[in-house]
Amino acid sequence: MLDRIKRLGAETIIYGIMTVIGRFLTFLLVPFYTNILEPGEYGIVAYLFSLIAFCTIFFSYGMESAYFKYASTQELGTVKQNFSTPFFSLLVTSVIFSSLLSLFSADLSAFAGFGETGNKLIVYAAWILFFDTLALVPFAALRLQHRPGIFTAVKLVNIVINVILNVVFLAVFGMGVEGVFLAGLIASSVTIIILLPVSWKLLALTFSFQLWKELLKFGIPYVPAGVAAIALQVIDRPILRLLTDDATVGIYQANYRLGIVIMLLVTTFDYAYRPFFLNNASRPDAKELYARIATYFYTLMLFVWIVVTAFIHDIVRLQIGESYLIHPDYWTGLPIIPVVMAAYVFTGWVTLLMPGIFIEKKTQYLPVVTGAAAAANIIANIVLIPVYGIMGAALATLLSYIVSASGMYLVSQKYYPVQYEIKRLAIVSLIFIICGGMTYYLLFFSDIHPGFVVKLIIIFTFPILLIISGFLRKDEVNVVKKAIERVKGS
Repeated sequence: MLDRIKRLGAETIIYGIMTVIGRFLTFLLVPFYTNILEPGEYGIVAYLFSLIAFCTIFFSYGMESAYFKYASTQELGTVKQNFSTPFFSLLVTSVIFSSLLSLFSADLSAFAGFGETGNKLIVYAAWILFFDTLALVPFAALRLQHRPGIFTAVKLVNIVINVILNVVFLAVFGMGVEGVFLAGLIASSVTIIILLPVSWKLLALTFSFQLWKELLKFGIPYVPAGVAAIALQVIDRPILRLLTDDATVGIYQANYRLGIVIMLLVTTFDYAYRPFFLNNASRPDAKELYARIATYFYTLMLFVWIVVTAFIHDIVRLQIGESYLIHPDYWTGLPIIPVVMAAYVFTGWVTLLMPGIFIEKKTQYLPVVTGAAAAANIIANIVLIPVYGIMGAALATLLSYIVSASGMYLVSQKYYPVQYEIKRLAIVSLIFIICGGMTYYLLFFSDIHPGFVVKLIIIFTFPILLIISGFLRKDEVNVVKKAIERVKGS
């Protein structure tokens, strides 16, 4: 079992290293935007990207997940049919959707409150959606083929191009918000060109209507589920904009993005975990394997939360020349960062609970679960934002992800019960409440700002308490001892 977990860890590391590099480059755009754009302008960027996220669900209509399911089992059709059918389906529908958005860009811009200057932004967004949708199946094929190196390399190229063009368009040509979306469009189109060799090997002039019907049957439930899932991630921006202003949205977005570390951890894990649990589903010890992985990954997320929270004030105050990593105008939003990261921890649980939904083909329950979570998010935002401002939006996000993870747990356990290591999960949760609670209190509520040594003590208290509490199993203790011996030997 530990050998298979090590393989999952190895693939996660490969995804992780390249993704960390890529996301770090993307993260550099946050301080760049906060030093180049006014909070109101950054608010417009955040608002439009939240709308793009919603549209992505309708453009893809679950085809990526459906491809994963049927290409991994080969239940219907050939290898090329399993690739070509969803690819051509997305190609045709994306052309239609992007053309309609471009055709009615003036009306959509007026409705969104962008005015005439927003027409170009809508057109750029429409064709960003087109190219990104075409890339879904080729990227999924790379993951299914266990080729994380190529997958992450292509993603990295996309990000590098996007970052460079952002700097050129905004800092050199002064294009403002328009430059942000033009850079995104060019980067997405180049990505499709790079993916052509991958697509060409699997693509054929064939289309299986029988397979297509099954793909739609599996994938369509992802549309309402996806809308609800995106609502969990971005609905707070439009509501915050409605109840406050663009500047407040900009401050919220800049600090929300600083929760990237946990989000990055969950994203890279998901890249490796989805093909992993599908490939191990038929093994007799599959459920025990999933339970052990859940314990490990949950523990890792909590530890990372403590580390990032402890040093968040120091991170934002880093200076690049005369500019701060995050401009002081945005520092009022710092307290929301740990709350957002806590929400991403529950996102990690949604990923961990996904095997039962996939293996038992119970995707019809996804709209119910994510719909309930989205409803909770909308209601909580409306209630909490007028009282607590951006902290209310962050708390609403946390609440909604708790609802999402709870719903996934109930459904998954009903159809694919897994005996999770409840005792160990309870132990690590209690230790986290002690260490994490102390960290948050000292940083945001105490008059005494903890120094570097105090922060290190709190951080190392977490693993020490895990060891003292008897959290580790005998086989895990042996692995740790061998690792220590290897280090001493070297």
